[in-house]
This record gives sequence, C-alpha cells and structure tokens, in this order.
Amino acid sequence: MNMLYALQKLARALLTVLLIVSTVFFVLRLSGDPAVYVLGLEADPRALDAFRQQWGLDLPIWQQYLHFLGNCLQGDFGYSYFEERDAMTAVLERLPKTLQLMGVTGLCTLLIGVPAGIYAALHRNSWIDRLTMLVSVAGFSLPNFVLGIFLILLFSVTWQLLPTSGSGSWQHFVMPVLTMTVAEAAIFARFTRSAMLEVLHQPYMRTARAKGLRWPQAVCRHALPNAAIPLITVVGFFVGTLVAGGVVTESLFAWPGLGRLLVSSVANRDLAVVQIIVMLIACSMVLTNLVIDLLYGWLDPRVGSLRTGD
Repeated sequence: MNMLYALQKLARALLTVLLIVSTVFFVLRLSGDPAVYVLGLEADPRALDAFRQQWGLDLPIWQQYLHFLGNCLQGDFGYSYFEERDAMTAVLERLPKTLQLMGVTGLCTLLIGVPAGIYAALHRNSWIDRLTMLVSVAGFSLPNFVLGIFLILLFSVTWQLLPTSGSGSWQHFVMPVLTMTVAEAAIFARFTRSAMLEVLHQPYMRTARAKGLRWPQAVCRHALPNAAIPLITVVGFFVGTLVAGGVVTESLFAWPGLGRLLVSSVANRDLAVVQIIVMLIACSMVLTNLVIDLLYGWLDPRVGSLRTGD
C-alpha cells in the first residue's frame, strides 16, 4: 500500500473531525444562551453577566473558539454546568455502558445478519430466501422507537418478564439489544445476500467446480472471502447507525450511557459535555472509515497505489 495514500486518508480523517467539532461548537452557541438555561429566565441580570464572564461566554464567538481549540490541545475539555464536575469525567463515567450495549448489539448483528444473507443467497428464489428478505425489509423499515415501545408493552407491561429501564443484569440488555439488532441485522442480511449472489456467478466459481471442488468447498474457499470485501463498506455505516440508534434506544430504555447523556445535555445546553460526546462519536466513525480505507488499500493494490483521492 502506498504511504502517500495512507497519509492522504489520515489527513482527510483529521480534517473531518475538526469540521464536525467546529460545526457543533458554533451551532450550540448560536442556538441559545447557556446562562439562561442554567440560571433560569428569572435570574438577576448581574448573575447572568457574572456567569457569562466566569465561563468566557461574554467574549466574541471567534475568541471562544480559539480558546476552545487551545484548551483541547492541552487536554482541558471544559466543565459541566449541570454535573458540576469536569466534563470529561462525566462522559467517561457513562462510556462503558454504551460500549457494552454496542458490543453486544454488534456481535448479535453479525451472528444473525451475515449467516441469514449467505443462506438466502445459496437458496435463491426459494421460500426461505423470500421470507428472509421480507423480514429484512420489515426490520429495516421499522423505526427503533416504535419497535422499542412495542417490546416494552409486550415483555414488560403485558407479560412482565423484563425490566423497562436500567442496566443491572443481563435481562436489562434483552430489549435494547433486540431493538437495535433487528434493523442492523436486516441491513447486513441484504448486503451479504447481494454480495454472495454477485460472487457465485463469477467465472472462478465455475473453474473451482470444474477442478473437482464440491459446492460447499467452493463456497468456503472462494465465494465467502470475495463476498467479504464489499461488506467492509457496510461496517463503516454500521458504526454510524449504531451510534444514531443508540441515542434513541438509550433514551427509550433509560440506559445510563452516552446517548441518554447527550440528549439531556443538549436540552440543558451543557456545552462541554455535548462537545466531548460529539467529538468521541466523530472520532469513532472517522477512525472506522479510515481503517476501512486502509483495508481497501491493503486488499486491493489498485486502490492502495492511487496517488490522489478516490
């Protein structure tokens, strides 16, 4: 893989993170006065002015932005108004719960979606294939909050089998994970099926059969490795949809993670917390796509040898 290609992708990733964080910085400060949200509409004007002066909100926005960038470079990401502590500490306290939920969801998604897509492709136009695609379309089309509410009504209200909120036991994982897995597994099933169907009709599959390989051997040795290459692209989108779905799911099931903290922080204009969470989300998505780009360059020398952006 060409080193210039890797450096180009890395520079693009860093620029993307900077643009995202900068956009969030300006949007948050132009959408409302944090002093009013913290102290209330009836607060004394002198108290409001003192609050703005204490946190540098009385400065021109471009000066606030430069101070923000300088503090980030020094490892200072701000103070949470509502948590009344360091913003990074408040975020890192919630991070493990989000990682647990996303990790279990990702594992379940791959274990369900990929095998379902492979099986549907190997039995094309059968009733199993049609049923798999029907379920996939339904799962992808159903919004997370609708499915989550339905699961709460069914498993918690009607049958009283599962808790509606919290994260204390494995039972608390069932409904949030199921809510997020349904849509994600549906996406992987459809993409896997399409990738497999394209590979199964390639000349090298006929050559493998002509050489005496049995059908299962040809599929495992030639079809699956080649079908896995297009699926790498889906992983980048997968991280983004996991994050977006996690915000809704964590709020719906009162899961004590970053998604729920993000919603409450945006409502309260807790600027430092929102900026850190957005930065973490942006870095995770950009890092994932950077790894995917580098993997493409490694798997396909024609991509890695490019000297200009693709």
